[in-house]
Order: sequence, then structure tokens, then C-alpha cells
Amino acid sequence: QIQMVESGGASVQAGGSVNVSCVVSGLMLDEYCMAWFRQAPGKEREGVASSDTDGTSRYADSVKGRFTISRDNAKNILYLEMNNLQPEDTAMYYCAAESQFCLTAIEALGAPLTGRGVMDYWGLGTLVAISS
Repeated sequence: QIQMVESGGASVQAGGSVNVSCVVSGLMLDEYCMAWFRQAPGKEREGVASSDTDGTSRYADSVKGRFTISRDNAKNILYLEMNNLQPEDTAMYYCAAESQFCLTAIEALGAPLTGRGVMDYWGLGTLVAISS
């Protein structure tokens, strides 16, 4: 059974930092494209960052220079380090896996996921709330 469990969500003030992680079981992380998505209240789910099997990382323009995606394949954990957070970063943050290559994950960077493909597996999310 495949499980993806996010943790680390928090409420912080603007300019603060939050680190979230996603513990994965039931699949080998090094065989999957991994990504972080977010969904703000009343908005569609959008891609934030992707990490390909060859280590290539990509980001939505809105988070470049502030967010860092990383993975520990040995521990099967995906991370997202978020710095200089702003109120518009408030959202549920989800980790997701795409078999082999980042296709949907890249298409959805900074854009609504709807109509851009399907991710194979999802976590249940962790809430990050930023106050001004």
C-alpha cells in the first residue's frame, strides 16, 4: 500500500520560514518524479516545485529563490524548504508522485493542475498559514 504523509505545516508571520516534509512508503522515491502542490482557499491546486529522478529541480516563478525542494531517496522523504513566506503562500501543501518522469508536474508549475495531467499518488496535505 502506498502512503504519502506530509508534516511540518505551521502558522508564521510574513517573512518567516517553514519546512515541510513528506514521508513516502510503498514505492521507491528514486523511481518517481516528486512534486509539491498547493491549494489556497477558493483556488485550484497548482504546482509549486518538482524534483525529477535525475535530481533536476524546477519551480513556479512565484516561489523561485524562496522555496527549495529536495529528496532523500534512501529515507524515502521529500522536503520543501520555504523562506520569506508571504500571505499569498497560505495554502494546503501536498506532495505528489508521478511515475518515472516529471511531465504533469512540470506542466502544472505555477498553473492550475486541472487539464494538465494526472499525478499518480497524493498525500493528504499539511496547512501553511502566513499572517501579515
